[in-house]
Amino acid sequence: MRIPLACLLLLSATVLSQDANPGYIKFINQHINGQMRADRCDHVIRTRQITKTDSNECKETNTFIRATTNLVKPVCGLAGEPYGQLTKSLRPFDIVVCTLKSQGRYPNCQYRGQARTRKIAFRCENGLPVHYDRDIVYFEN
Repeated sequence: MRIPLACLLLLSATVLSQDANPGYIKFINQHINGQMRADRCDHVIRTRQITKTDSNECKETNTFIRATTNLVKPVCGLAGEPYGQLTKSLRPFDIVVCTLKSQGRYPNCQYRGQARTRKIAFRCENGLPVHYDRDIVYFEN
């Protein structure tokens, strides 16, 4: 089966433009880390330069999802369900919640990390996660 070059180029451009979405790229930087550990909050937040929006103040809380983008992205589709204006995962994810210990300025932020298993809720745009909103306690049946 032969795929015309124009179709192949169009498909490639579509995939690349999705992944070039600035909100999605920021979401990945701030919230995706498959190897995250609770004792690595300070280092990862400093390395990724995560701060309050448009400032050099330490972010109060930042949550890392211990998964790949290939597992998180489908929550904006069949692996998620409406949750008010957000989308909620159908299944729980392992996460690390980093909470600021004391007020400070980047890069001198110190966090306390806590590992949890929760469903997650975020805002999706064009089928991609762009804003992490919260984790949701779930109870198995």
